[in-house]
Amino acid sequence: MALKRRSFLPIPLLLLACALIGGIYGQKLQPATAASSDQAIESGMKEFAKVYDTVDKNFADKVNADKAIFKGAIPGMLRTLDPHSNFFDPKDFEGLREDQRGRYAGVGMSVVSQNGKTVVVVPFVGSPAYKAGLRPGDTIEMVNDKSTEGLDSTKVAELLRGQKGTPVQIHVGREGYEKPLVFNIVRDDITRKSVPEIFTLKPNVGYIRVEQFNETTGREFEEGLKALDEDNLKGLVLDLRSNPGGLLTEAVSIVDHLVPKGDVIVSHKGRNSPERIYTARTGNKGRTYPIVVIVNRNSASAAEIVSGALQDHDRAWVLGENTFGKGLVQTVFPLAENTGLTLTTARYYTPSGRLIQRDYSSVSFFDYYYRKDTESRNLDDVKMTDGGRTVYGGGGISPDEKFTAEKLTPFEIQLLTKFAFSEYTKHFFALHKEKLPQGWSVSNTEMDAFHNWLLEKKIEFTEADYTKDFTKVKRRLQSEIYKTGFSVDEASKYEKQTDPEVEAAVNALPKAQSLLANTRKIQADRRAK
Repeated sequence: MALKRRSFLPIPLLLLACALIGGIYGQKLQPATAASSDQAIESGMKEFAKVYDTVDKNFADKVNADKAIFKGAIPGMLRTLDPHSNFFDPKDFEGLREDQRGRYAGVGMSVVSQNGKTVVVVPFVGSPAYKAGLRPGDTIEMVNDKSTEGLDSTKVAELLRGQKGTPVQIHVGREGYEKPLVFNIVRDDITRKSVPEIFTLKPNVGYIRVEQFNETTGREFEEGLKALDEDNLKGLVLDLRSNPGGLLTEAVSIVDHLVPKGDVIVSHKGRNSPERIYTARTGNKGRTYPIVVIVNRNSASAAEIVSGALQDHDRAWVLGENTFGKGLVQTVFPLAENTGLTLTTARYYTPSGRLIQRDYSSVSFFDYYYRKDTESRNLDDVKMTDGGRTVYGGGGISPDEKFTAEKLTPFEIQLLTKFAFSEYTKHFFALHKEKLPQGWSVSNTEMDAFHNWLLEKKIEFTEADYTKDFTKVKRRLQSEIYKTGFSVDEASKYEKQTDPEVEAAVNALPKAQSLLANTRKIQADRRAK
């Protein structure tokens, strides 16, 4: 989500009920004046009170007022508006704030439920869990004196979190050890980078992945470009795949760094929100290295603002799939009792004036989120880029070059659903206690060992399956082993360096260079006339 924030004074439950009724009946009433609107709200409030009173007196079980209002009525009202307006209870609202801040207090690892147990996915590099020596694949059996049996991973994650400086004891099971290992850890502030991957793909060609847009994204992006020696870059691959969005200000900050000063980045306007246009205040300072932006169907909101702006100015070549098409301004309203809501207050438009938002008026929310038609667009919303290329609104951002990732084979799906890679990695390190040397890679001998382990675990496959998918399986196995042998960062770096779509992006850099040069020539010719 591309979010704005606005403070909001605590309001009583009665006023919330009034707002609720106005939402429920709003489409049926067409008040001509403020007075008639007030009458409609008052009438609706009375009707709501009657309904609630009937439910409260006659429902088979005792009615929980907070649950009925905050879990049922208010979310129900918001669902009549659009797919993205949402109400947050205290727990979820704090989670939203943590996402925006990019930090929380805890031990610093992700966990998942697997075969009825809570398993460590990865400890974050530099976190207390990482320093203590927890590994991917460790099974969490106890947190302090509380057994994790019967708890899902969300509950276990809550046990692991706590105030900075407080101790937590974790008992884990690890293959190769008869007894549980005990780790005594002190919780700390955990910073989740929104720009987790920054490295060179080849000399003077950089790669940056932006995972989401939180309060530190703009700064992290600029620091990343410095680390890549931006003044000597010959190309940049900007990966926005599966980026769900976040804060508008940070999306604007990234585009500001890449386009000339004064260029429009994005605009938004709504019924009670006057048009606001965001322009580049500092600009790219004359840097014109080619850029390829990678997107997919799950790139949304702020990610679409960035890719749309760079495409409209012909500053980047966009590679991948049509993006999600989420172009609604979500203003965050903190409410009483640590609750809050995100409410759609306006719509986003790219520099050329095209609407990012996909139509949701005639589909269910399920079909909206899990659509099959990813290439819808509004043929009446036709605009032009700076260089005169035709672009369309109403369906997200269409790539300049399509790239569809190869589908998983049945054999790959079976290995993933049965956690074969992570389970084998635990087995591997139970046999290999020594530290892996830098540059280690999975050998054919190790692949033979994996093959035989699969047979021992009675995972069914044919030799033809194994031979056909050998290279892809080897790549997945090496990435999984890297998580334990080195770190999740090294594993992710290896994945991207061997990713066919990233390779395609590098190969597309000359197209980005040609696009930019052609647009600059066209603009120069226009100025000369």
